[in-house]
Amino acid sequence: MADDALFEFLHMEIVSHVYKEQQSNKGEMDNKDRAVCVSVLEGMGFRVGQGLIERLTRDSPSFKDELDIMKFICKDFWTKIFRRQVDNLRTNHQGTYVLQDNKFAMLTQLSSGKQYLDQAPKYLAFSCGVVRGALSNLGLDSVVTAEVSVMPSCKFQVVIQKL
Repeated sequence: MADDALFEFLHMEIVSHVYKEQQSNKGEMDNKDRAVCVSVLEGMGFRVGQGLIERLTRDSPSFKDELDIMKFICKDFWTKIFRRQVDNLRTNHQGTYVLQDNKFAMLTQLSSGKQYLDQAPKYLAFSCGVVRGALSNLGLDSVVTAEVSVMPSCKFQVVIQKL
């Protein structure tokens, strides 16, 4: 339990630092500056995801297909990172997956009201990078986006890039 609190605090401080660093360089932040911050956080998450998936799949047999990989991400990988499984996995069987977490760990510390809804995306960039990095190391290039309509529920959309 203490590990969770430490990770959540570290995550919030990393997000805060990246945004403050960008703001101190420019003064007032515009959409381009926010995009740079999101990109930095997503890049950090990408590298973390790559490292974590290497450790988790070291002794695992290889996966049969794309859906098998996504099931592993939703059950085992998500459990190791966020201490719970994804609540729902949906797919259109054409390379698009939606992972729904109704109590996403990185958002539970923020208020459940609508007042912080506009702040939620910056706390999801790192997690999107983690998922994208894990999938990349498993051989799937993807685009991962997240949306929040009601706090702390979150939907991650994973679109697998076909080569």
